[in-house]
Amino acid sequence: MEDAFVYEETVRIYDTDAQGVVHYAGYYRFFTDALEQFANQRTGRIFPLVNDKVWFVVVESNAKYYKSARTGDRLKINLLPSQLSEKALRFDFRIKRDDDLICEGYIVQVAIDKTKWKSVQIPGEIIDALFQKKS
Repeated sequence: MEDAFVYEETVRIYDTDAQGVVHYAGYYRFFTDALEQFANQRTGRIFPLVNDKVWFVVVESNAKYYKSARTGDRLKINLLPSQLSEKALRFDFRIKRDDDLICEGYIVQVAIDKTKWKSVQIPGEIIDALFQKKS
């Protein structure tokens, strides 16, 4: 994942089961926290809120687990965005502990009109900011 945004996180006790191994849902927290940091740095907004009218909602997610992470492990979450359509974005993630690939997956989000709960075109300024396009 060249040119990926990198977010670092430490596995917390609340991410794990009774044996101290990350519960599958914990990886989605890592995905979401990385996405929140990435979007906030690029757009200056708290994602998934775009403005008073447009929100992003998750319509698909996937994760594959390769190795266990445990309480206290320091993880690197690599995020790479892609635009699927004028209304949908996909964010790919790879989670590593040192050089070991722990988990990889993705989240697909669709822009919606928050009052109608119908999909809408992603605002151009959001695309420009997320993908570092200059107007």
